[in-house]
Amino acid sequence: MKTFIKEFLILFKKHFLQKTNQSVISVTKEDTSHLIIGIDSTINANLSVKHKNKSSITIGNDCLINGNIATETEEAKIIIGNNVFIGNSTIFCVDQITIEDDVLIASDCLIQDADNHNLSRAIRKKDCGDWKNKQIQQWQFVEKKPIKICAGSWIGAKSIILKGVTIGEGAIVGAGSVVTKDVEPYTIVAGNPAKFIKNALP
Repeated sequence: MKTFIKEFLILFKKHFLQKTNQSVISVTKEDTSHLIIGIDSTINANLSVKHKNKSSITIGNDCLINGNIATETEEAKIIIGNNVFIGNSTIFCVDQITIEDDVLIASDCLIQDADNHNLSRAIRKKDCGDWKNKQIQQWQFVEKKPIKICAGSWIGAKSIILKGVTIGEGAIVGAGSVVTKDVEPYTIVAGNPAKFIKNALP
């Protein structure tokens, strides 16, 4: 009987427990109903869904996620595919940020789909007071555009990906780059602003 129980527990662990979510999650809201984490993903990040009734963060299977990831508005959505690595970076979403499968994002990167402030001084001067008194940001006064990081791309350390950018499939962004325009698939870009260097390997 003891042998049967031992074998049963081994099989149970192999087929059920090992396939559950192994994540360790640090969140800024008690309600995590709008955080969707896939199987065998490890989350060592601060995940913040600030408008939990509408916005969301979705992370696929087999990921390793670090850093700080936040949605800032009711319509904001962060969608991360399978087998994605994110180092100690910041992803800051007002509209939508999509990261497809097999993407590598190194440490100290910033991915942000909106300007933080309006270009007008008259509008911008209210921001500090709003944060102090209301802890809100007037996102209707800033420009925003979705970001898409396509499958198999690699973002080098300390890079900045700005609003409206699509990083093509298999593309590489060199360390320390500032990406303000789309990057073609299977190309390598680098610099500030990032420019074409050469083609990447398939």
